[in-house]
Amino acid sequence: MTTVDNGVNVQALLEAREVLKGAPEAAQFTWRANSKWENGVHSTTSVQKFFGLGQEQAHKSEAVFSADHPEVFAAADQGITPIEYLLVGLAGCLTAGVASVAQNRGIQLRSVEATVEGNHDIRGILGADSDVRNGFNDVKVIFNIDADATKEEIEALVAQSQKRSAVFDALTNPTDVTVEVR
Repeated sequence: MTTVDNGVNVQALLEAREVLKGAPEAAQFTWRANSKWENGVHSTTSVQKFFGLGQEQAHKSEAVFSADHPEVFAAADQGITPIEYLLVGLAGCLTAGVASVAQNRGIQLRSVEATVEGNHDIRGILGADSDVRNGFNDVKVIFNIDADATKEEIEALVAQSQKRSAVFDALTNPTDVTVEVR
């Protein structure tokens, strides 16, 4: 019997799932990002602390992200656009899901690549046409997966990843967002 190693500790995930079934309050997480305006449309956002398992937690190190707009928008292009971060999040979440599901199903991965494209009519955000929405018109994800599996098994991996993806859910279902000024 060949051992599958995609680098995912599925046993720990399954154990956590069982523990959290009996302690739903511990499963309540609050993720945080703190953004600071730099200049023009450039901002930096840091991520380190979050709440989960009933207490404050922190990543091993702080991650800092630059958001800006490209020069074609008369900006300094010191980072990707904020809407591109949605594509990054979706690609990362779905790819992690594919690896986790493959590990759990005993499928050895050799490579996983996801290309994510979002079509966006920017007339909405520019105020040029009030009938055009501000966000993406549509998003397309294309996977190229090389694995010890049939096409149908690979499609099932992607379907299960999509089913369990927090980012896919957030993009495809309405989410209440509250904005305050302090």
